[in-house]
Amino acid sequence: MLNVRNLTVAYDDTPVFKALAVTFAPGKITGIIGPNGAGKSTLIKGMLGLIKTQAGTATFDQQPLSQLKTKVAYVEQRKDLDLTFPINVAEVVLTGTYGRLGLFKSPGRTERQASAAALAQVKLTDLAQRQIGNLSGGQLQRVFVARAIVQDAEIIILDEPFVGIDLQSETAIMQILKQWRDAGKTIIVVHHDLNKVSRYFDDLVILNHGIVAAGPVESVYTPANIAKTFSADLSQVLFAAGGGQ
Repeated sequence: MLNVRNLTVAYDDTPVFKALAVTFAPGKITGIIGPNGAGKSTLIKGMLGLIKTQAGTATFDQQPLSQLKTKVAYVEQRKDLDLTFPINVAEVVLTGTYGRLGLFKSPGRTERQASAAALAQVKLTDLAQRQIGNLSGGQLQRVFVARAIVQDAEIIILDEPFVGIDLQSETAIMQILKQWRDAGKTIIVVHHDLNKVSRYFDDLVILNHGIVAAGPVESVYTPANIAKTFSADLSQVLFAAGGGQ
């Protein structure tokens, strides 16, 4: 289990959330939804130790998550990436092997073969030598999924992976996420499209400067919780004639 306990994060002395507690189960795809500014990305970065936290812990099998870098694959939002960096698709995927190499060791034939196989799995072999800034949004997300494949992490965290990508890429990524779920991995996806919540996720965390609700989708993705978190009007539209289901 990935357990977050008593997590508190503040920016300029203004709390984003206080004493947040939530658990992410293995063998599940867990979605995180909430309004803009609700603390979704902050929760992920706080868990991973990428930002300063005022209190709290995030542990996996009772070990601090921030110390388990080889067990975590994290795909951040596209807007946070430096797409001008001079690195091509194949090189990005190969970086997924670095965590399992010892100090002063370089990727060898085995790692390059694994990277090539991952690129083939996401159907990007023909773009292996393309600089990452020259990819579409969907292609770029598939590159980072390929990197996660070769990393073979136990926990996969994706922050808004479906923003600005084509349906083909979204479908391909979801197929891989389901394969990881079936292999018992812990998968966390920050998500924005409320219409797809019931189709994409097993568990759901609804966040708005704290946990509104968390648990199986069928239990927590309800008109009342969506109205409380977003608005009554949005809830009515989503769940009209079963639209939210």
